[in-house]
Amino acid sequence: MGGRSPKAPQGRSQQTRKSWRPILANPLLKVSHLNVFHGEAQALWDISFEVNDGEVFSIIGSNGSGKSTILKTISGLIRPSAGQAEFLGRRIDGMSAERIVDLGISLVPEGRGLFSGLTVMENLELGAFTKRARPFMKQTIEQMGDIFQVIRTRGRQLAGKMSGGEQQMLAIAKALMSKPRLLMLDEPSLGLAPLVVKRVFEIIATLRMEGKTLLLVEQSIHQALRIADRACVIKTGRITLAGSGNELLADPEIRKAYMGTLH
Repeated sequence: MGGRSPKAPQGRSQQTRKSWRPILANPLLKVSHLNVFHGEAQALWDISFEVNDGEVFSIIGSNGSGKSTILKTISGLIRPSAGQAEFLGRRIDGMSAERIVDLGISLVPEGRGLFSGLTVMENLELGAFTKRARPFMKQTIEQMGDIFQVIRTRGRQLAGKMSGGEQQMLAIAKALMSKPRLLMLDEPSLGLAPLVVKRVFEIIATLRMEGKTLLLVEQSIHQALRIADRACVIKTGRITLAGSGNELLADPEIRKAYMGTLH
């Protein structure tokens, strides 16, 4: 992975997580030398990193740094001009977004991607559109209800009538309905009140404990690094720093650059 690795501090011990599938010998996701242009302007420069099975990998940086572009490229919404992305050892750059979801990657986009004119339950049902997920739809909805209270209490409510925090919970649940191997979250705390942000990260922590693999893009630096197994910093489209979540959280450069966003 590109970027400087900080000196390792004394970090927190990793919590024991549920073993819900065999750990892969190779990374679940491998991004290699990815370059992306928006028109004539280059947005990403030689981006390389790996996400291992069962870990949380956070990408942090300021607004406009290129974080969301990385997720959109992995999910097939943007085509790279150079480089490649592999998922479960298979190249996915150039595949359609629908095919990538079918392979096991699900994105919770910035803005949440809900159908505001449909109910909570209808949004969940649409999330289970893959062949792998459809037979287990009812069971998965029950599982989502155990994690997200809003699903049990607001199933018939229109998504557009929900609060921002409730919509974010629904968006995460909808993405999980496809039973992804990799869940990508783009700015899940954006625009939410502090108490709601706390709840969102409690949900992310629950998914982490269940062994889900998460790729998290966040401006809330402190929250993103606290929960991450590993992370990288992106600045003007380039990875400038990489390490464990604890290492980056203690790194003086991070604290100096993002002290205003730590909370």
